[in-house]
Parts: sequence; structure tokens; C-alpha cells
Amino acid sequence: MALKFTKMHGLGNDFVVIDGVRQSVSLTPEKVRHIADRHFGIGCDQVLVVEAPINSNADFRYRIFNADGGEVAQCGNGARCFAQFVHDHGMCDKSEIVVDTEAGQLCLLLRDNGLVTVNMGVPRHAPAEIPLDIPDEAVLYEVMVGGNPRPFGAVSMGNPHAVLKVGDVDRAPVETVGPLLENHPIFPQRANIGFVQIINRHHIRLRVFERGSGETLACGSGACAATVVGIEQGDLSSPVQVDLPGGSLNITWEGRGRPVFMTGPAVRVFEGEIEL
Repeated sequence: MALKFTKMHGLGNDFVVIDGVRQSVSLTPEKVRHIADRHFGIGCDQVLVVEAPINSNADFRYRIFNADGGEVAQCGNGARCFAQFVHDHGMCDKSEIVVDTEAGQLCLLLRDNGLVTVNMGVPRHAPAEIPLDIPDEAVLYEVMVGGNPRPFGAVSMGNPHAVLKVGDVDRAPVETVGPLLENHPIFPQRANIGFVQIINRHHIRLRVFERGSGETLACGSGACAATVVGIEQGDLSSPVQVDLPGGSLNITWEGRGRPVFMTGPAVRVFEGEIEL
């Protein structure tokens, strides 16, 4: 099976984007892992698939597969690339695109300055909705990881996130604590682990150990989660500039019951075809 694809990235968080509307696509976890392999495949953090919409008010369906082959419900950087992909390939001429996802519908807005704004939806805080195996909701949780207590905030942005405050993000134990907390039993569906350094009330630095992919250069939903948790904990005020290893995102959130908006770039790298 030969598949045409486009390699894209959002702040270095890189994707293989596949048109599943105009070509037949049948991906297994093994095929996704092959595509994502940086030595024997194309190489990417996630594989994104464009499909026909499920609901009549949507333009497309947006599917996301992590490098380990597992399908997930949300990827903010991928959503921006998705919007740019369907526009560049003449699949949609709208500036505002509605897509069906496993986490609900997203609204993607293509701006004249080359940036894309994504309505990431309303954050979910209840432990059962994250999911987090703790009975009562709190602004701050704590769990033992590697023999040390680790306080964290938690929220769902359509995918589960834990956010830990650190004094210096460059020295944060991303490689050690990240995988341990990602796979901790407290997260029954695993979690994305963010390490955040607060610069001021409108500016943070962030590194994210992504579920199923490891540390990436940028994580859009992680930037949203870090902003939401920071506002909930009283450390931040909207809007917030989030500096990630791959670049910066702008996040706005008006508080409980309101959606999070993320603005950032989406870049096409090259086109190709792979035999699976």
C-alpha cells in the first residue's frame, strides 16, 4: 500500500499528515510505528489522518496516532497543522474549519499572518473526566514517584495532563520523572507530563513528556493544560505566552466553563509517498 503524505511541524512537534478522504487508508499500530520510526520510516511524533466528517456540521474528522501506534483524542499542534494541510491541499477554502475528534469538535481558524488559532474546548477538572484515580477534585495533588513526593495539578484537554512546577525547566527531571508519572497507576489512561517554570503572570517556560511519544519540542494541549493549571493555582493570568523548546504559543482562557484558545504556527516541510 503506497500512501501519499505531507511532513509538517508545529514548533518542532512533527507530524506525518495523511489524506484519508481522497485515498484509501488502513493503519495498524505496526504501520504507524513504521511511519513514525526516524531510522526506517519517515519519522514523526504523531501521525495525523484527515477523514470525512462524522457529524453534518463538521468539515472533516481529525484522527491522531502517537509514535507508539496508539490512537489518542487530542493534539493541539497537530490541529494547527491539520488546518494548514486541508487548506494547502485545496480540500477546504474556509478560514474557519470544524473538525470531529474523539474528544469532541474543534474549531480551527486560519489567520492572515500565517498563524492558526484552535478552540481547544472547555478543560475538564473532575478526576473521573481526566481520568485520575483520586476521589475528590483538588487544585493540587501529590503522588510518590521514584521515592519522592511530586505535587502536580491535573486537567483534561481532551487528553490527560499532569503539570509540575519547577524552578528551572532546563534542569527539570523530564527524562526520569516524566515516564514514571506518565505510567503511574493514578493515571488509568496514562498522562502527558508538563514541567513548567513561571517567569511572570503572563509568561511561562514549559517542557512536556508526551504520552506515547516521549519529550517533544512542543505540545499544544500541554501548553493549554499548563496555562489552565497555572491560572487555577493563582500563578498566572490570561493571556499567557508559553515558551517551549521549539518556539512559543499564545494561550487565552477566561476561566471555568470557558474554552481555551491556542495560537501558533504550522509549517509544511515536504511531500512524499511511502510504501506500507
